[in-house]
Amino acid sequence: MRTAMTIGEFATVTHLSVRTLRRYHEAGLLEPAEVDRFTGYRYYTAEQIPPAQVIHRLRELDVPLAEVKSILASDPQDRAQLITDHLRRLEGELARTRAAVVSLKRLLRPDPQDLQVEMRSVPGRLVAAVNGHVTLDGVIAWYDVAMAELDAAFPSAQRTGPPGGRYANELFTHGAGDVSVFRPVRDPRAYGRIEVVELAPADLAVAVHHGPHDDIDVTYGRLGAWAAEHALTVDGPVHETYLVGPRDTDQPSRWRTEIGWPIFRLTQQ
Repeated sequence: MRTAMTIGEFATVTHLSVRTLRRYHEAGLLEPAEVDRFTGYRYYTAEQIPPAQVIHRLRELDVPLAEVKSILASDPQDRAQLITDHLRRLEGELARTRAAVVSLKRLLRPDPQDLQVEMRSVPGRLVAAVNGHVTLDGVIAWYDVAMAELDAAFPSAQRTGPPGGRYANELFTHGAGDVSVFRPVRDPRAYGRIEVVELAPADLAVAVHHGPHDDIDVTYGRLGAWAAEHALTVDGPVHETYLVGPRDTDQPSRWRTEIGWPIFRLTQQ
């Protein structure tokens, strides 16, 4: 009684093409149980079905052939970690792709009416803040940690307004710069990394970005273009105020972020 399967039969039960199985063999990923030395025919066993399907799933996740080989050769614990690491990379790529698609849609179908700009003079004030020199790639993670520290130190009853941030131009122009995130509170006090900071008064052109931050760069671009056309822009940190954010709702469509572009005003209105 024959127990081995021909490559055609094995292709049928695994839903892998003969061409794919030959490629796996050539790459050393899945060698046949037997190769007839006279005819060159490849034969497989039932025990090879699960490994073949694992390889197929990994390739569907775009795991490179060399990395698939390393995963199969590793022990189960290391194997799980290698796969998890690759999935994290895929999730990061998916997030970047999604953000790019959202931005492109807005750029390709611009609606001039969706940007309302307000000229605003913001008074100076004392706030509780966390300051740091941060890279552009790491600013989101840094912000999350800093805001968690502020939230823990100042419960909601002590807060007098939405949180905000100040972002130096160098963060965008050179990929790293000074960043400050803060909360207005009744009694600002230093604690750990938290400092009491006096925010300087500023004149701003202000627009609100609606929704998640995937395409906030589009709102930045439109506001910057508006400011360059209608006002005298000045060097200074970009202001952000998080009117509604992830700490208020788990629905990104409801997020509202004010962006303040520094300008020089000759008259006060």
